[in-house]
Parts: sequence; C-alpha cells; structure tokens
Amino acid sequence: MDILSAYVNTYLKEELLAEGLIRNVPPFVRFLAVAGQFNGQIVNVQNISREASVARSTVDTYFAILTDTLVGHILPAWRPGLKVREAAQPKFYWFDPGVARAAAGLLRDPADRQWQGLALETLVYHELRVYNEFSGKHRPVSYYRTPAGVKVDFIVETSHRRQSTSAHVVAVEVKRADRWDRSWDKALRNLADTAAVKVDRMIGVYCGSRRYEFDNVTVVPVSEFFKELFDGEVF
Repeated sequence: MDILSAYVNTYLKEELLAEGLIRNVPPFVRFLAVAGQFNGQIVNVQNISREASVARSTVDTYFAILTDTLVGHILPAWRPGLKVREAAQPKFYWFDPGVARAAAGLLRDPADRQWQGLALETLVYHELRVYNEFSGKHRPVSYYRTPAGVKVDFIVETSHRRQSTSAHVVAVEVKRADRWDRSWDKALRNLADTAAVKVDRMIGVYCGSRRYEFDNVTVVPVSEFFKELFDGEVF
C-alpha cells in the first residue's frame, strides 16, 4: 500500500508537475481522486468535471496526459450501427487497479465485488492489448453497449466490414465469479444473431477452474484464456 501511495504522490503529482505536463496540482489531485474511482467504466467527462470541480476541457487534457504517459489507456466504443443509440463514450482503464485505488484514496478500504470485477476486466484488457501489439496484429479492440443493457466487455475486430462482407469479430465477456451463469451468454448470443456482423468466437472468461462449451460459447478460466491468447488461438 505504501508503494502505491508513494507512486501516486511522487510520480503522478510531483513528476508530472516537474515535467511541465501540469501547471496546478490541486485540480489535478481532485481529478485523480475521481478518475481513480471509475477505473474500467465509461468516461463521462461532464460528471467527472462536476465532481472534481475542474473544467471539462481540463478533464480532457488530464486524460490525455494519463494516456500519453501510459498511466492508463482508452478503450473506444464499438459502433457498428446494429442498434439505435449505441454507446459512443470510451472507457478508461488504469494500467494498474492498485494505482487507481491509491489515486482515489481507497487503499485502506476493502474492495467490493464491483471493484474486483472491474479489476479483472482491467487485467484481461491489458493482456489483450499487449498480445495485440506483441503479435503485430494490431486489431481494433473496443467494447459494445446499448441503452437497452446489451453489453459485451471486449470486441476484437478481426476483419473490417466491407461493402460485400460483414465485419468479423471475437467477443469476450469477463466475470468475477467462480461459477458461470448461463444468463451471461445472452449478450454474446444476441450479437451473434445479428446478420450485420459475423462473430467468429464467443468467449466467457471467469475465475472458476473448469472449461465449458455451451453451443458456440466457450467459457474458460482466466489463466487458460491467457495461455490461449498468447498461443494465438483467440484471434
């Protein structure tokens, strides 16, 4: 905990100030406290601006600083036009959930189930991102969500949409659970049933120990997913 706190206090505050990336520490600290609470969630600049008492344009600048310095990464929304009013705002994932908690001042508080789930999403996202770069495939990675509640944590676009062909994707849903609930398949199957896109693989990632095959949905433990990912079997 002390190391995480020191990282936030020394690097995110003092070093960025020394490097001239930020000019005023107090508003940046307020921004970090809010942004740290929303790791892995949709970026709502207006809400963050209000809660941190920082101008919207400054919030955009601060997020740009965090991404430029690799403290975090933006995950864009996938908008294939399958549904009306698909989510357009990106998500932001800190490079480490522990640093996010330190920034938010939550290190001494127990992590609730939601935070644990988002921390697992963060891990899976970064492994997807690292493999994507390491392999040289450079596939677009995004998330998908509609106002009706249909959501898929990660969409890897393996083939772009063309005039004569649909886009091909791999869809990944992540759950912080020891047992897989079949209701979690629904969003994946809804996407696969859409004629405008071809879902090559539907994968559920969870914290259990068994592998399952439910029709076209493959459910795998986290460690097994990572092995398959870096063996080139996911995309």
